[in-house]
Amino acid sequence: MGAFGMSTTSTGGHVEFEGRITWYVVLCGIIAATGGLMFGYDIGISGGVTSMDDFLEKFFHGVYVKKHEAKESNYCKFNNQGLQLFTSSLYLAAIIASFFASKACSKYGRKRTMQAASLFFMAGVALNAAAVSLPMLIIGRILLGFGVGFANQAVPLFLSEIAPVRIRGALNILFQLQITIGIFIANIVNYFTSNLHPWGWRLSLGIAGVPALVLFLGSMLITETPTSLIERNEQEQGRQVLKKIRGTDNVNAEFEELVHASEIAQQVKHPFRNLMKRNSRPQLIIAILMQVFQQFTGINAIMFYAPVLFQTMGFKNNASLLSAVITGLVNVLSTIVSVVCVDKAGRRVLLLEACCQMLVAQTIIGGILAVTLHDNNTLEKEMAVAVVMLVCVFVSGFAWSWGPLGWLIPSETFPLETRTAGYAFAVSSNMLFTFLIAQAFLSMLCQMKSGIFFFFAGMDHHHGIVL
Repeated sequence: MGAFGMSTTSTGGHVEFEGRITWYVVLCGIIAATGGLMFGYDIGISGGVTSMDDFLEKFFHGVYVKKHEAKESNYCKFNNQGLQLFTSSLYLAAIIASFFASKACSKYGRKRTMQAASLFFMAGVALNAAAVSLPMLIIGRILLGFGVGFANQAVPLFLSEIAPVRIRGALNILFQLQITIGIFIANIVNYFTSNLHPWGWRLSLGIAGVPALVLFLGSMLITETPTSLIERNEQEQGRQVLKKIRGTDNVNAEFEELVHASEIAQQVKHPFRNLMKRNSRPQLIIAILMQVFQQFTGINAIMFYAPVLFQTMGFKNNASLLSAVITGLVNVLSTIVSVVCVDKAGRRVLLLEACCQMLVAQTIIGGILAVTLHDNNTLEKEMAVAVVMLVCVFVSGFAWSWGPLGWLIPSETFPLETRTAGYAFAVSSNMLFTFLIAQAFLSMLCQMKSGIFFFFAGMDHHHGIVL
């Protein structure tokens, strides 16, 4: 995996073509990356909503009763399969959606796939915000999952294909930056809506429609990528778009390379079957392992369930939501570090440094909880503050490494002939392991208690060895 430090062109070579960083490319990047805002807002909002009493009382009465029973173990108050299914059903749907999205990306283009993502997402938001029963809530989550699957397939590909080589890493990380901003905004929204009884949770879920609407309307302003146009035999239009995004008429060399890559790609009739051939295996293994490693850092367990986690540690409702806001802000600021450093420091350096940082933070958190948080007590204030600070150390390490690079590396690893198929495997692997973590985390917390942090710390150690 030592090749992570390389910059590659959209066809897998290492040539720097003529062109400047145009405002149009930056605008396209920001609008497309709104798909990340949509995804991030959802990650952040579900954890806060599932800790709100009004929501629990309506849909998960058993959890509501357990939460308010003092004799129930701190670690087990939220252990409920239905509650976990509310969070994880989205990712199950996204696994399936990513394969349909791969076909849509190839046949209809990256832009239309992003538009489909926003429409799925808005339909899911409408069902969730108006939900009166658990089935309605779950169907809404499944539609959101289709939106996430389509967006996570199309947006990183779009960003990789419009970016000039020298800023490809930075532009691609806009997607992850928007995810972190989405989580942060969701945490702030939850903080205020938790006091709006009994409908605050509906507002929290409904606001998710805003980034989806921005993506839908914004995508009317942006172009299709030259790669996608050439792939679909619209070569002259592809050349014009390339001139526009590069800010120069001298695009012949890059255009010819894209056409050549497209011709090779069109000879491949079955890209998914091609992925299984020996010469495609290294890229496929890297792409899937990046997703497995990313999820087994434990980040989504913390991000999904941050308010629940902080309540487990004895924080009151508002304090737990505020702590989640703090970690969300750290997440945003640390991702900006990655935007600045990724093309200079290289991929591998950032990944290795973060493994050490996350390992230390999680080990100390596990140690503090093992010694001080038992089944029925609350943490001392100083210890609670220390845990929040350590969670911030953990989140910052993830945010400038495994978070953005988990999406960036697969998007620049595959050659054009297997790119959408390979990326579909990367997205679906991410969603599969996100689903498993989301579905299992509250049960693992109940069974393993503070040991869950040692479990994820052990995984970080393993990632470092593999790298």
